[in-house]
Amino acid sequence: MEYDEKLARFRQVHLNPFNKRQHEQGSGEEALEITSQARLPELPPGEPEFRCPERVMDLGLSEDHFARPVGLFLASDVQQLRQAIQECKQVILELPEHSEKQKDAVVRLIHLRLKLQELKDPNEDEPNIRVLLEHRFYKEKSKSVKQTCDKCNTVIWGLIQTWYTCTGCYYRCHSKCLNLISKPCVRSKVSHQAEYELNICPEAGLDSQDYRCAECRAPISLRGVPSEARQCDYTGQYYCSHCHWNDLAVIPARVVHNWDFEPRKVSRGSLRYLALMMSRPVLRLREINPLLFNYVEELVEIRKLRQDILLMKPYFITCREAMAARLLLQLQDRQHFVENDEMYSVQDLLDTHTGRLGCSLAETHTLFAKHIKLDCERCQAKGFVCELCREGDVLFPFDSHTSVCADCSAVFHRDCYYDNSTTCPRCARLTLRKQSLFREPGPDLDA
Repeated sequence: MEYDEKLARFRQVHLNPFNKRQHEQGSGEEALEITSQARLPELPPGEPEFRCPERVMDLGLSEDHFARPVGLFLASDVQQLRQAIQECKQVILELPEHSEKQKDAVVRLIHLRLKLQELKDPNEDEPNIRVLLEHRFYKEKSKSVKQTCDKCNTVIWGLIQTWYTCTGCYYRCHSKCLNLISKPCVRSKVSHQAEYELNICPEAGLDSQDYRCAECRAPISLRGVPSEARQCDYTGQYYCSHCHWNDLAVIPARVVHNWDFEPRKVSRGSLRYLALMMSRPVLRLREINPLLFNYVEELVEIRKLRQDILLMKPYFITCREAMAARLLLQLQDRQHFVENDEMYSVQDLLDTHTGRLGCSLAETHTLFAKHIKLDCERCQAKGFVCELCREGDVLFPFDSHTSVCADCSAVFHRDCYYDNSTTCPRCARLTLRKQSLFREPGPDLDA
C-alpha cells in the first residue's frame, strides 16, 4: 500500500511528457491546479523523499524529439522518395547559406537519394557470372571504386549497387542494365576479324544514317535536338551522347599514312576496339605505305634490328645454354619480332615515335650478340670465314660489316662480296656438284 501511494503521488506531480499536448489543450488549467495545490503527506523517517519544484526538471523532454525533422520524409516507394527529394531541395534553398541547418538538410538529401537508388536497384543475390551477347560479365566485389555505367551513363555506387564488368572488352554496367545491352562484345570482333579501318575518317554523312545514332539508333542532329550528334574520327560515323563520351584515342589510319599520333575523339565502342587492338601486329607497312620508311629514320633502325634478331634466332634454338636461359623470352611482349620483320602493331609504332622501342630493342640486340660472340663457345663455333679473302675474324650474319648470300646464307665481308664480280664461291661449288651428279654417263667402249 505504501508503494502504491508513493507511485500515485509521483505520477500526480510529474506530468507525462508524452501527453503534454493533451494537457495543454484539454485540461491545462486542472493540471496546473493539481501541481500547485497538491500536498504530500509526511513520510516515515528513512523513506526517500520525492520533491519536485514547480518547474519540471530539464531532462531534454521539453524539446519535441518525436516531431518530423526538416526535410525528412518517411517514404516507402519511389514516387514518395522523389517528392521528398524535391521538398528537401526547396528547404535547402530557403535556409540561410552555410548554416548548420542547411548542412543537415544536405546530408538528409544525400541519404534520400541513396535510398531512392537502393529502391531502383535492390540488393539481391545476383549470380557471379552472366553471359549476354558474347559478353562474359563477372560480378564486381569492389565497393570503393567509382565507375560509370556504359549503358545508362550514370555513376555506379558500389556501396549499395551491384555491377558487372565484361572480362573481354571491360564493359561496365549496373545489374539492372544487363538486359538492356544491345551491343555485342568487341573482343569477338577482334578474334574473328582483326583489322583496322585504314581510311582517314571515312565520313558518309548524317543523312546516310537516317539521322540516328550508329550504335543505339537514337534520333540525333547537328543542332543538338533531341540529342547532339558526335562524330567518331575512327569510323567516321555519328553517335549520340550516350554512345560517344568524347574519349580520345590514337587513330591507326592517321599513323600509317601521316605519322600523326595526336589523339582524337572516338565513340565508346571504337575506344574499346582500339584498346584491344593496340598490341596486335596486323599492320604490314611495306604494303600499306612503303614510302613511310623513307621519311621516318627510326623505322629503318627498328627494321634492321628486327632482321638481325631473326638471324640470331637459329643460334638460340640450337643452343642449350640459350634455351636454359630463355633468352628469347626477352621479347615475350612482342612475340612477332621473333617471327617476322614485316608486321607492326600500333603500340610498336607509338613506342617507335616516342623512342622507347629503339632503346629497348637495342639493349636486347646487344644481349643476344654478346651471348653468341663472347659467352657461348658453341655459338662461336657456328661463325663464318670470308671465303673470298680468307682473312679477318669470325663473321656472323648479323654483323654490320658483313653481307649474306641470299641463296646459301654464306657470310662474307661486305667489301669483298660487293667488289668481287664472281658469284658466291659456295654457290658455285654447289652448282658444280649438282652438275656432276646429274651428268649423263659416257658410251661403254668395251661393248
